[in-house]
Amino acid sequence: MLIDLHNHTPRCHHASGSPAEYAQAAFNQGIQIYGFSDHAPMAFDPQWRMRHDEMTEYEQEIRNLTESYHGKMKILLGYEVDWLPGYMDEHVIQADVDYLIGSVHFINDWGFDNPEFLSHYEGRDPDATWRDYFNLIAQMARSGLFQIVGHVDLLKVFNFLPHADIRILAQKAFKEIKKAGMAIELNSAGIRKPIGESYPSLPLLELAAELDIPITFGCDAHQTKQVGAGLEKLYELARTVGYTHALYFEGKDRVVIKI
Repeated sequence: MLIDLHNHTPRCHHASGSPAEYAQAAFNQGIQIYGFSDHAPMAFDPQWRMRHDEMTEYEQEIRNLTESYHGKMKILLGYEVDWLPGYMDEHVIQADVDYLIGSVHFINDWGFDNPEFLSHYEGRDPDATWRDYFNLIAQMARSGLFQIVGHVDLLKVFNFLPHADIRILAQKAFKEIKKAGMAIELNSAGIRKPIGESYPSLPLLELAAELDIPITFGCDAHQTKQVGAGLEKLYELARTVGYTHALYFEGKDRVVIKI
């Protein structure tokens, strides 16, 4: 059963195509469980996320699609929330949705996956920077606010890789993810990026499997042509390391299905 829980809408100001077009593209590809998780509003970097006053309209539009596809494809409602203490909005955290994806896009105020800030990589110690990144992932997991960890090794997006063993750097964060009962998403967006591989890398996916951390799937589509892109590869990768089941969420409750 094909799951794709990480997808955006034009309300984030860097995606194109209507939610109805995304849903139709997913249905055409045989995706059975499809989730919208647009960038949640927050009083930081507002040009890359929806406004607070758009939440009600966004949620209603996705619920209308849920009704339209009832019995044909399950459509779920979520948000992707940036882990940035002091800026996250309580209205988002308490929203009546199916799931929240917690993602780290910022180390302090540095949006490390934004090409505009590539120069900020210069002079940084890779291992120290990756430690800072995974410390933020661990903090996010400990918060207990989220169901899914988004693109868990996003820091590699521009081929910024550590010298140390990535599994050792990630160990503490992954143990916190396990303790929190969160799922890690296999996200195909990295295939479209300079790194040229999905999130997480194979060594980190193996670590997740060793720790019995559950998984889910997302293509992180920002255009309709990206809907479902790389999804079959993600499934193959999951099976390669021994996963036989995955999760999705309804009303923030786990649903386990065989893959």
